[in-house]
Amino acid sequence: MPRTRPASAHPETPIEIGLAAAVVTVERGAPQILVARGDGDMDALPSGSFDPLHHRTLDIGLRAFVTSQTELGLGYVEQLYTFGDRGRHALPGDAAPHVVSIGYLALTRLQGDRKLPKGVRFQPWYRYFPWEDWRGGRPAILDAAVLPRLTAWANDKSGEAAERERRALARNERVNLCFGTDQSPWDEEKVLDRYELLYEAGLLVEAIRDGRENAAGDDGLPPLGEPLAFDHRRILATAMGRLRAKLKYRPVIFELMPDTFTLTALQQTVEAISGRHLHKQNFRRLVEGTALVEPTGRLKTTGGRPAALFRFRREVLQERPAPGLRVGAR
Repeated sequence: MPRTRPASAHPETPIEIGLAAAVVTVERGAPQILVARGDGDMDALPSGSFDPLHHRTLDIGLRAFVTSQTELGLGYVEQLYTFGDRGRHALPGDAAPHVVSIGYLALTRLQGDRKLPKGVRFQPWYRYFPWEDWRGGRPAILDAAVLPRLTAWANDKSGEAAERERRALARNERVNLCFGTDQSPWDEEKVLDRYELLYEAGLLVEAIRDGRENAAGDDGLPPLGEPLAFDHRRILATAMGRLRAKLKYRPVIFELMPDTFTLTALQQTVEAISGRHLHKQNFRRLVEGTALVEPTGRLKTTGGRPAALFRFRREVLQERPAPGLRVGAR
């Protein structure tokens, strides 16, 4: 006798699996992210719906979407996280399928002046996260716009006195830990934590779009970076934090480098991704000590003294389990 499904007071909610990729490259010392036009003319990451009839695996589906939308092949690809929160880019009474997004980090190298399809382009990722770029010192936007508004949100005067005090302690502690205030160090890996705190405080365009009750109106909203369609800035924040962390224990930085490079170019690429300025001599000692690169015996002509060219030593992957660059700030 066939089994019957028990009756439910709630109809089943259709689920759609979406795949989205934060495709990263570095060009002229700037980390770039691949975007196209999405909903409402906002930039969007390359994305699409997974179709198990056409895509044998999620990875194959993602690569197919990126290639079809951008005509760009991918090198390193890593699954980041599954984003399934309700209330993100969903209006009350919305009967459309609930989208569960699987985010990916992908790295690629630009080949010469290769042209991309119309509407597809690389944009600096600090365009979307301006407070994350510390290469020129502490970003002015932190003290001018971010921290004053976060502090006001943390010390919200509404509610009973005991509740206000408890809430303020918890919120201020999170602000300190995420943004490196009150003697807490700045942790470049906490990109997603900072984004989520700003979203929760109602200070991002996405918070208004998603109908957050505490979101500031258009007139009171500070220009805290460019928004992305759907949940894509959240996915990008996850990718940035993952890549910054991965630099320290895996040689992923060389996925963004040409076959041969100068140590100056390598340092600039590490700085671009980490958002940190690094001491030149300390960086060179670190690179030499990790034995990640080897000289090619050739020189690159520059405007001044010719620079030695190096290449990545792939043998290091078999020599030790965690070959990375544990860089620190100057």
